[in-house]
Parts: sequence; structure tokens; C-alpha cells
Amino acid sequence: MKSIAVLPQGSVSHEALLHLFNGEPVKVVHHKLISDVFLSTASGTTDYSVIPIENTIEGSVSLHIDWLINEVDLPMQAEWIFPSIQNLIGNPLEFTDTNGNKDFTKMIKILSHPVAMAQCMQFVRKHAPWAELESVGSTSEAVEIVKNNPGKGWAAIGTALGAATHGLEIVDRKVTDHDNNYTRFVLVGPQKVELPRISNGVKTSVLVTLPEDFPGALHQVLAAFSWRKLNLSRIESRPTKKKLGTYYFYIDVLEPIESVLLPGAIEEISALGCQVRILGSYPTYTYEEEKAEVQ
Repeated sequence: MKSIAVLPQGSVSHEALLHLFNGEPVKVVHHKLISDVFLSTASGTTDYSVIPIENTIEGSVSLHIDWLINEVDLPMQAEWIFPSIQNLIGNPLEFTDTNGNKDFTKMIKILSHPVAMAQCMQFVRKHAPWAELESVGSTSEAVEIVKNNPGKGWAAIGTALGAATHGLEIVDRKVTDHDNNYTRFVLVGPQKVELPRISNGVKTSVLVTLPEDFPGALHQVLAAFSWRKLNLSRIESRPTKKKLGTYYFYIDVLEPIESVLLPGAIEEISALGCQVRILGSYPTYTYEEEKAEVQ
């Protein structure tokens, strides 16, 4: 049975993991901190880690990408998209008036992970602009804190799975600002993985470090892909952390590493004096609507 490190029980990462494996039994190992998720697999304690790296609204999760680049050597083995459906969670009786209607004026504090909170600010400003906002390590932790502090007018922003895990109720469903709020996850680990799903393609992630004092180097790197008609779905610069003004370029290519043209592009880029590192060549999976959120 595969062992997989992931953020706390009831987090979006946990929901996404259950969706990806689609009922296949796995050993899930929860960690409070994303660093511990990475290190669990890097040390060999678990086989894989679940890492969120990009969100529709908030963009790249820079900390997690930097960990993949600088702190661990864990190839990407799969990528999948999962909706970040956030809900207002708590004890509904604390936010109900004498007529049984919702009364958000009783809301004193809202807790959540900062990324999840940022995805719900329109709801917060409309319904409880006076509420204190507190950031915690995960949405699941926020729900647990609310559970342990009844009667204080506290609520959490988190997942339906988080509410079910900690025995609280959903006060208001789908409080995210946008309906198309999706998160891109990667499964990282030393071994290839077989999944009970049909992929919709293969992607290769490449890290390119340009040589210093080479005018037009980035243009030539991109040209190596362009003239071969290799489709790039993403290019992002990240600081090398070695010298001010020096950058890595993280590039996603919509081709497997075994394809006819991609190895030639990588060879050409290396010949320019660039350092090239393959972060992974892996199947990608889109979200299947029939796999609805946990109720």
C-alpha cells in the first residue's frame, strides 16, 4: 500500500488526494507543516507527498515551488486539478437570530489559511467586515480551533471534509469569490505511480538557469522550443537565492520527455551554456465533475 504525506486531515490537499486515488486504498500520513510533508518523502518515511503549487486566484505557491527547486530532489510523478471549494464552518446556533435566520453580526472572528482567506474576501467584506481575521497553518487547523472554542462567535473558512472531520457544520456553502477556483497539485516521489484514472496528457517540467552575461539567452531558450513547435503551458522566473538578479526559469512543456523533439530542445539549450534540470515528466488529470465535493 502506498504511503502518502499530506497536509492535515480535512484540508483541500486531503480532499484532492482522495479524489486522485479514486477509492484506491492508501496510507495517508498527515503533517501540520508543508516542510514536514516534503521531508517525510525526502527521508523515505513515505512514498509520495501531495503538494499544491498553483491556484486560479492566487497564482503560484512560491514557497512550495522553491522547496521543489532548492530543498529536496523529488520528481513530479502526477499532476491534477481540484476545485478549492471553501465554506464558512462553525456552530450555526451561534450565528442565528431568534427567528432562526442567519445573523452574521454575532461573528467575532474568522480563522483560515491565508490563501483560503484571500479567496473569500468578497464574502467576508459583505457579511462580516468587522470580524477579526486570523491566519493559521491550514483550513483544517482553523476548523479544529473553532471546534475547541465554542460560544465565542468564531467561525472557520475550510472544506466540507474539514467540517465533517471535526464534527462542525457548514454555516454557509461555497463562500469563495469565484466559481472557477481551482488548485493545481503535484504528487512528488522517487518512483513512478500508477493511478486508477485515465490521464489527459503528459507534461514535462524543466528548470533552466541561464548563463550570466549572455544577452538574449532567454530568447534563444524559448526559440529552441518554438521552432520545434513544442507547446509551453507555463514559464515562470524564480530567484536562484545565490546572487541578486539571477533567476531560474520554470517551464512546463506539453510533451513527454521521451518524445522525438523535446530531448533535442534540451540538448540545444544545454549547448547555450544553460543548466537544465528535469523536475519531472508525468501524466496530468483534469477534474471530473461527477466527483463532487464531500457533503
